[in-house]
Amino acid sequence: MARRGASGGAGDRKQRPDRGTDRKAARGSGGNVSEPVDGGLAELVPDRERRRAWTLTVDGAPQSHVDLDDPAYLSFEYQRRIGHIADLAAPAGQPLHVVHLGGGAFTLARYIAATRPRSTQQIVEVDAALVQLVRRELPLDPQARIRVRSTDARAGLGKIQDDWADLVIADVFSGARTPAHLTSTEFLAEVRRVLKPGGSYVANLADGPPLAHLRGQIATAATVFPELALAADPTVFRGRRFGNAVLLASDVPPRVAELTRRVATDPHPGRVEHGRALADFTGGAAPVHDAGARPSPLPPAAAFD
Repeated sequence: MARRGASGGAGDRKQRPDRGTDRKAARGSGGNVSEPVDGGLAELVPDRERRRAWTLTVDGAPQSHVDLDDPAYLSFEYQRRIGHIADLAAPAGQPLHVVHLGGGAFTLARYIAATRPRSTQQIVEVDAALVQLVRRELPLDPQARIRVRSTDARAGLGKIQDDWADLVIADVFSGARTPAHLTSTEFLAEVRRVLKPGGSYVANLADGPPLAHLRGQIATAATVFPELALAADPTVFRGRRFGNAVLLASDVPPRVAELTRRVATDPHPGRVEHGRALADFTGGAAPVHDAGARPSPLPPAAAFD
């Protein structure tokens, strides 16, 4: 589901005075590691089926799954869909320049480093305490070209040079909601500035009935990028439940047929919409601008059960 406590603006984070600055990890009898971070209580839960694999949660909400022995393994369905897009972004094995807005446990950066050696990647994650926890307990491959910046996602994006990235991946949640300043046409204009010609923007979006936020985000992206595709579970498309949808935006046509095939053959099959069908799904929604931007909706109480 949507990640909680990741990269948002300072105004989006709740103050937690009871935790102070004394951050100490607590190790449970089952091997769990718990530690307060800026976004809440982070916990690393061992995967009983994989020897060196962990699920990261913050305040009980799943954020990331990492297998240190097999970083190319993606457990969460929305991350698998983003992985498919990364696979199709260039010929197999070709290094990429990638910006990750939102870090979590660095799952997708590890995936790209494993599948595309010599890639250069930048992670922007505002929760410095979470970054420290992940670096300590789930260390990155020292040979991977991955730089981590602890700052707000939009501010970090503003420091990246023009035409640098082949891929910008946004997976940004604060308190289970995407911060408002990361939902606007002005934000996406910054994304496009950073992308090389032919590069792709990928966003993890979370919404539920009546899907007003999701439709608004598609309309917003359409004002900046001429080519869009959306991958999601069919029940999310039909507005039957709250869930994740992965938006792909570019200035060149995406490889829709191959993406559709991969998404449809996942362990949890999804659907891809593109072109006229996606425009019909958007239903005339209005683009979002900074002046009227709002965070994504709160998930229902049972979303993380």
